[in-house]
Amino acid sequence: MPVAIYLVLFSFLLTAVSSNADQLSATDQRTVGVKTLNTPRTFPVIKSKDQWKNRAAEIREQILVSAGLWPMPEKTPLNASVFGKIAHEDYTVEKVYFESLPGFFVCGNLYRPMGRGHGPFAAVLNPHGHWPEGRLVDTTNGSVAARCINFAKQGMIAFSYDMVGYNDTHFPLPPNYKHTPETFYATHRHFATNTPAPMLWNINLMGLQLWNSIRALDFLEELAEVDKMHIAITGASGGGTQTFMLGAIDDRLAEQGPVVMVSHTMQGGCGCENMPGLRVEFSNMEIAAAAAPRPQIMVGASGDWTKDMMTVEGPAVESVYKLFDATDLLRFVRYDSNHNYNKTSREAVYGWFDKFLMNSGDGAPVKEAAYTKDPDGDLRVFPDNKLPSQAISEQELINYLIERTRKQLEKLTPHGKASLAEYKNILQPAWKRTLQLDVANKEVLATFDPKSNVTDDFTGCTSTHVTIGRSGKGDRISAVMFRPAQPANNNLVILLSDKGKTNFLDSKGLPSGLARELVDANQSVITFDLFSAPTNRNQVDLFYATYNKTTMQERVQDIATVCAMAHGPGPVTNKIVLIGEGNAGLAAILAAPLVDAVIADCRTADNSDLFRVRPDVFVPGLRSIGDFIGAATLAAPNPILVCAGYNKLSVGPLKEIYKDLHSTRAFQSEYAWPNDQAIVKWVAKLK
Repeated sequence: MPVAIYLVLFSFLLTAVSSNADQLSATDQRTVGVKTLNTPRTFPVIKSKDQWKNRAAEIREQILVSAGLWPMPEKTPLNASVFGKIAHEDYTVEKVYFESLPGFFVCGNLYRPMGRGHGPFAAVLNPHGHWPEGRLVDTTNGSVAARCINFAKQGMIAFSYDMVGYNDTHFPLPPNYKHTPETFYATHRHFATNTPAPMLWNINLMGLQLWNSIRALDFLEELAEVDKMHIAITGASGGGTQTFMLGAIDDRLAEQGPVVMVSHTMQGGCGCENMPGLRVEFSNMEIAAAAAPRPQIMVGASGDWTKDMMTVEGPAVESVYKLFDATDLLRFVRYDSNHNYNKTSREAVYGWFDKFLMNSGDGAPVKEAAYTKDPDGDLRVFPDNKLPSQAISEQELINYLIERTRKQLEKLTPHGKASLAEYKNILQPAWKRTLQLDVANKEVLATFDPKSNVTDDFTGCTSTHVTIGRSGKGDRISAVMFRPAQPANNNLVILLSDKGKTNFLDSKGLPSGLARELVDANQSVITFDLFSAPTNRNQVDLFYATYNKTTMQERVQDIATVCAMAHGPGPVTNKIVLIGEGNAGLAAILAAPLVDAVIADCRTADNSDLFRVRPDVFVPGLRSIGDFIGAATLAAPNPILVCAGYNKLSVGPLKEIYKDLHSTRAFQSEYAWPNDQAIVKWVAKLK
């Protein structure tokens, strides 16, 4: 079905849009620098509750897509084992392990109140930070045991569990390997970091840990004595990251308490706190705010990156709670200390959790009861480091996750209109978040260069240079528009080449080659230079991809921006056609859902190698949305012509989809790139 485009666009640009010239960036800021985990972030201006709800939904989508959890995978049996009970005067502690994924064991300790009846009891998840001892840490600066014991003494069930690589939660270790606090962090950082290939599938350490936290919540819910309506989570540092990440995506939580990690500067320095695409648009402040209006306490420290909690992060998150008229459900505090989860910080959390989980007190800090941590040997689940016989290796887990994704995509493959609608409903958000697309048109700005107007006296064709960008984004797209003498009742063709817009210009600035053929056939054309990042950027690095778009993502965004510009004031019913030759064809097929028809040169694509990484076309998570064919499927049944080369890109599945939709005439596949006359004929048939 054709979308409305505006072929008065050209005259519109020559008038109203030119007034926005001073708002466009003087240079393309995307080539100037990169964002890092330490780049200061600002909280967006949110004017309404509905506006925030939409943004919070985008945050949740981004987290789940980046973590490889969109669509949410089927949950396999936990096969939980609880054993080794140690009884104290008013609480017990037990050892726990369960399979978050078949053959991968998450381990921890379960603390339960004693002498308070059979419940149901409120419960608290306790992920740990990057202390060398992990969940077994017990120092002045931080003690997981202290808070778990005190939660139990207060009448709650507490579960502390390992992050990947710590203590008992690891892959099978070599014989005689000494897995000690000195090796925990190195083991922790190892998962899916040997090569960038797992990023193509959104397989990463942070995603695995987030899944483990989801399953830890499942474990608590399976306990008969747990009050499912009163489950909370709290942790510091990396455990603080797990706290607000789980809080952003899982509505089963009743309360959360992230400690020393909600910051407008440092966003997380470990691989377990970074995953591709997560913070291109969003910051930890927004992720923490996504839980609103759920009760929350945020704790900062004067000696780390949360030192501005009372003036920056706290008020920012509070601005969201105000939209819900729920500021009484948020508390933010800062104490004079270095990076910590010390007694003072714990007491603040005890009081806030007491108020909302136990319906007790006014939220003021609760004094910590004296405690004695049990010896590590009594708390370790696998003290000899020997896992159950069904434990799988790191590569086996990666292979399992890839196969899980492939089966999900296969199950979603459309076989008719109804299943295509379901496919789009599930995969369209993933496509948008994978490509980091901003498809809104209200912020698009454009200005033309009046000195660039060139008219062919013989044909009446006019060429105009225009600069396009988005308000506040720092992008700057250099484009040329070709308008035929009679622009009515034609298509708007976005024409792209990896050689740039000059590939379609003659020495006088008038259209040449394919552009000339299209204009002579009475088609309006716009062409622009493809974005290219500086060559010194390592785009396949986890930390780069967490905070920045890759070159291919920027190129697809530029197509989206030009499409948004084309949707100016005053609709007509003709089509936007996208043509990409050379490597521009790969951007074109990824952008296919944005337009009404596409011709894409995909001869350099290859979806046969599951682990092939090409920095020039790198898009983290691309395999998780079905690669180039998955993007093209989202455009079905719109007309598409794919130049696939010699079987490097298998277009058979796409052909079958069009066949099932009874739209075989709309799909065409060629080995060689068609000549200009064939392309013009194809475009002219579009009505």
